[in-house]
Amino acid sequence: MHRCAILIFLFMLTSVFGAEPVTGKEHGLTSAAVPVFQIFGLTISNSMIITWIVTLLIILFVRMATRGMGLVPGKLQNFLEMIVEGLYEFFKGILGERVVRPTFWFFSAIFLFILSTNWFSLLPGVGSMGWGHTTESGHFMVDIPWLRGGNADLNMTCAMAMLFFLFWTIWAFKFNGAKGVAKELFGVKSDGITGPLLAFLAVIFFLVGFLEIISICFRPISLMFRLYGNIYAGEVMMETMMEMGPITGILASLPVYFLETLVGFVQAMVFALLTAVFTATMCSTEESEGTAH
Repeated sequence: MHRCAILIFLFMLTSVFGAEPVTGKEHGLTSAAVPVFQIFGLTISNSMIITWIVTLLIILFVRMATRGMGLVPGKLQNFLEMIVEGLYEFFKGILGERVVRPTFWFFSAIFLFILSTNWFSLLPGVGSMGWGHTTESGHFMVDIPWLRGGNADLNMTCAMAMLFFLFWTIWAFKFNGAKGVAKELFGVKSDGITGPLLAFLAVIFFLVGFLEIISICFRPISLMFRLYGNIYAGEVMMETMMEMGPITGILASLPVYFLETLVGFVQAMVFALLTAVFTATMCSTEESEGTAH
């Protein structure tokens, strides 16, 4: 769990240095996070604030659940162990025992962080409290919300996708070695073939290997835009419906609210599942499974 906390901190750190929030004056949910204040020249956006809050809550929960652990677990310890055991068995079925042991900390952390951020972003007050002005009709209009869904910020999803690509590269060479990676990408996937046909297939698989490299490079882009697009679209729908009026808006947004609760879980699972599958296709080969470490 300490590795999980470090990983979540890396998500936050990467999103800070990559953040380029806009200062647009338009109302409604902007496509990029907006700055709320500055600390020592560092711009703090509303999406960064919510990721910090979620991170602190996760760390606090883990610390409380693991404090004074015993053979007879308490309620918090039992709940945490149930989550960890369930996730471990799930990713073990995808990655295998040998690969899941040194990588489980990443996949469990990324799932719990995305899920917690998605659900926390649905709490009342997120997007509806902030700096604003009073209109001519006497209503208060929020111009700069203090909080914004963390995964509705492309900087955040980009940070997670880029870190996964970095770790994926490390794991690929760790489990397969340079020779194994080259064989996995360019090697002929046909046994018992010799002669001219083998030479022809070698050329074909060599060219396919370059296409596979291009596909691998585009995986982080696909991951970041899939998560960002789904969460951002949901928040736009919620905000649009709330603008219908205090009563009509609430009634219209209730079905979408419960749908977004399900979407928050599904998107966290999809992101973690895809990263696990991408890792399994490279690291969980028959050769690597049979290699002793």
